[in-house]
Amino acid sequence: MSKNQFGKNGWTPDIIGSLKGKTYVITGTTSGTGLEAAKILLAKDAKVVMLNRNDAKAQDTIAKFKSELGNHIEVSNIQMDLAQLASVRKTAEQVLSTISHIDALICNAAIAQVPKQVLTVDGFESQLGVNHYGNFLLQGLLFPLIDKSNGRIVTVGSEGYKMGIKTIKFDDMNWDDNYEPNTVYSQSKLAQIMSVYELQDRLKNAGKSNVKVYACHPGASRTSLIKTSGSLMTRFIWQMMKLSPFVQSAEKGSYPELMCATEPNLDQNGFYGPTGRNYWTGPVGECDLESHAKDKAVMQKLWIISEKATDFQWNL
Repeated sequence: MSKNQFGKNGWTPDIIGSLKGKTYVITGTTSGTGLEAAKILLAKDAKVVMLNRNDAKAQDTIAKFKSELGNHIEVSNIQMDLAQLASVRKTAEQVLSTISHIDALICNAAIAQVPKQVLTVDGFESQLGVNHYGNFLLQGLLFPLIDKSNGRIVTVGSEGYKMGIKTIKFDDMNWDDNYEPNTVYSQSKLAQIMSVYELQDRLKNAGKSNVKVYACHPGASRTSLIKTSGSLMTRFIWQMMKLSPFVQSAEKGSYPELMCATEPNLDQNGFYGPTGRNYWTGPVGECDLESHAKDKAVMQKLWIISEKATDFQWNL
């Protein structure tokens, strides 16, 4: 499969037909790529179940969607805080009791570049806790319904997986020593991406080909991700970068996750996102993935540790 399988303009939402009758569960939709992805799915007549920490903001977002797209759209929010495993469990129960199928779970929400070490209520470094453990548990809890629905799991990673130590710091996963915002963020996104390919292997070994699992990244997009959690200097630099041609719109940043959620017969081995210079912007397609992201020994060890940390056993 070539990087340009969708032509010189890459994949765009114009390719999506009607999604009537399909249901998508997506995290982090009150701003940025998540908001844009939800809006496009709704415009294609899909049902969207949003999972957001701030319910008031989510209700405002729903009101905006309805004013723009019409009152007929099927959209709702369930409150969830990825930083609290108890909240993830409660939300998963609500999802399983209120919807009958999931065509794709899109794990879009994340935090980034937290200036100083912060621990979650469960005792995890916050970026690892939110970006990896929270999503790992959510995917596992919703998997039986995704399985029953022949659905998909889409993980929004980051090109940041290339930074830092390029592996998991198993002897100090909370970074009690030498905490550095970018390095720790990189580890959390690497953990997310590794879990995608490890889950693929586990599904294959279990003889399950009905569920597809994808990893993608949004490139460099104009979102509030760093604005809400980065240091003052990081936020300043990012605000200046957002004015440059090296950064694309949040809408374009949503294309890779939409492609992974809807495109038929997409190769699961790929890593999808903008294919231009540095993979920051450009036509959406398949990007090269550095070999450390598929280090099998690290992937397997991370999976076992993640099951123990979240007190959840995947039964495939």
